[in-house]
Parts: sequence; C-alpha cells; structure tokens
Amino acid sequence: MGRERVVIIGAGQAGESVAMGLRTGGYGGDIMLVGEEPYLPYQRPPLSKKYLSGEWQRERLMLRPDDFWRRMEIEVVTGKAVTAVDAGRHTVAIDGRTIGWSKLAFATGTEPRPMPDGFVGLRAVHRLRTIDDVDRLGPDFLPGKRLLVIGGGYIGLETAAVAAMAGLDVTVIERAPRILERVACSRTSDHFRALHQSKGVRIIEDGAIASVSSQDGQLTAVTLENGETLAADLAVVGVGVLPRTDLAERAGLHCDNGIVVDVHGRTSKKGIWAAGDCANFPFGGLPTRLESVQNAVDLAEIVADDMLGKTRDYKPVPWFWSDQYDTKLQIVGLNRGYDSVVAKRAERTFAHWYLRDGVVVAVDTINDGRTYMAARKLFEKGVKITAEDLARPDFDPVSVLRG
Repeated sequence: MGRERVVIIGAGQAGESVAMGLRTGGYGGDIMLVGEEPYLPYQRPPLSKKYLSGEWQRERLMLRPDDFWRRMEIEVVTGKAVTAVDAGRHTVAIDGRTIGWSKLAFATGTEPRPMPDGFVGLRAVHRLRTIDDVDRLGPDFLPGKRLLVIGGGYIGLETAAVAAMAGLDVTVIERAPRILERVACSRTSDHFRALHQSKGVRIIEDGAIASVSSQDGQLTAVTLENGETLAADLAVVGVGVLPRTDLAERAGLHCDNGIVVDVHGRTSKKGIWAAGDCANFPFGGLPTRLESVQNAVDLAEIVADDMLGKTRDYKPVPWFWSDQYDTKLQIVGLNRGYDSVVAKRAERTFAHWYLRDGVVVAVDTINDGRTYMAARKLFEKGVKITAEDLARPDFDPVSVLRG
C-alpha cells in the first residue's frame, strides 16, 4: 500500500477525536475520516437545545472549520458511506472505490430505534438525531401547534422545554412508570416533572400508545391504551438509540450491544479499534456502552494512543448533562446497581448521591455546579465517599477535595 493510512469510519465526536489524537500525537501517515452526513464533524448535544431553539446557527455546531482539516492534513470525506470492510485484506469500500488501510477505527455511533407502530411514513413525525432532522422539523415547529413528544428521556425533555418556550402546546408521553427512569432516581424525575408542568407541559407516564390516527398521510392524533385520545399537529419521537454495528458484524468483529473492545479499544480483529457510542468496553467488571461526549472523546484518545504505541487502559469517570429551561442537570459516575440515594438540598440546588454497598457510585446535581465539579474531581482522584461521610451535618465535597 505504500504510505501508512488510518481510516476512521464515522465523522462524529469520537471519529474526530481519534483523528486529532493521532495527528497531535505525532502520527505522520495519512488519516481519512469518513462520514455519511454531508457535514464536517459537528456537536450533537446542542441539536435538541441551542440549534432547535435557533440560538445557534449551523456553523457554530462544527467542531473545526474546513481549513483546519486541510492544515492538519486530515482527509475528511463527507456524504459517503463505507459499504464494506475486509479485515483480511485491510481494505474498505467507499463510493465504489477500494481504499487500503494500515489501521482502522470504527466510530459509527448509534441510530434511532425503529419508529413505533403507526408513525412510519406520516408527515409531521420527526426524529432529532442529525442537523437535517432539526431542519426538517423547523417548518412544523410553530407557536400554537400541538406537539406530542414520544419518550421522556434527555432528548424528549430537552425538546419539550424548547418547544414550550417557543409557544407550542406540548405533551410528553413516556411508556415507563416515570420520566428519566433509565438514568436517574425518582427524586430527580419528580423535580423535572414538576418543572415541565410549571411551564405548561403535560407529562403522561405509563403512557402506552394503542393507535395512531392520520388523514391524508398527516398525523392527527394518538390514542393511549387507557382510551384517551390526544390531538396532534406534529410529533417528535425520542425513544432511544441502538449501536450501529451492521458493518462491523459483516466484517467479522465480535459485537454484543455494540462493538466489543478491550480496555485499549481493540476489537476482536487485529488492527481494528472502536470508540464512542458504538463501543462496548469493560468497566467496573461489566460490559459497558456509554452514550456521551465524555466517552466519545476519552475512549477515542485511548484508541489513538494505542495505535501510536502509547498503550494505556481506559478507566473513565463518566459524566453527562442536560439543559432544560434554566435548569442544568449534571451527572458524574454510573448509578447502575445503586441501592440507596442520599439527597442534599440547598435553597435552589439539589444533589443526589447514589450508593451501592455504602459507597458513592454516582452523583446527580441540579443547578449545583460546585458540587458536581467537586464530585467529578473526587471520582478522578479515586476518593471514596461513604454513607457515613454523607451523614455528617458538615459534609461538603469541596472541603473533602481540599483535604
């Protein structure tokens, strides 16, 4: 093949971070970053917030300007899909061409779960995954319109907040017993339910949809299993995502809820790595797949270093955030398997400390950046916080951090 080349499949946050980690780490070969969308690498989190509200223009979403990639001598291929990977011959197929590679990284991210029955093919039914998704929503996103948000997770609630502030009549339908059930404790759910209700948003939990009504291909209403019918002018469906593994599976990589990798980001095939939302890595003794900016960047840097021979283990401190109205939810750690929650509240701030076997495993804070940053640094330093620590009247994570 001659000159060495790294091909990175997926031009999102993880793909961009692999490319940057390689070039800034001293890699002198060719780097090709391939993305299916017709845009340079951009940020996804602001799509359901700043971009949807119109506060940000498209250019501000871009991670780097066009001339930056030329200066860094990184070839960014946009609007093209990798259709095949040959792990034995070290080639990929792109737009009818066969490209050779020395090393390969999958950063294929996720894709929305299948649209619920009845919504497929209807006008005014939207997803919020890409720039184009938000642009398509724009003409329907008008004051006075009746919006149904299907799904009460981060994306659904962020969309509901922007819509309520824009003057739409908003109803959120969550089929689980409560909103944010997968990511937060009931107290956090209670806070955000009350917040949305105070802004005029109706929250329906345990809200299984029985049927969807339309006229001439246009959504008009949904009927719940309890018999209630909700009229609608448009809907945004945010029922979660799935890792994009089809291409990796066809290439013979081991996949199980993502592309399975080790602590260095290496897949089951030599010379191939994976990073970001599509990767399933070992963490805390369990297979783990994270959908976050933190994971996209940090695991990508591990992959780039491993390609460069600077091998180190991936030991993340996960963090997440969500902005809704003037309220910021910030989470550090993973609360899976927690058995108790200790709430610490001040006048306008909240912190929920999740414990397993008497030791803190995660913290979520509401408008409490001070506690969030202190907790994040404590996690990074490996400092254990126990139930006994939290029980002290004078407990302050900032003081613990200072020692």
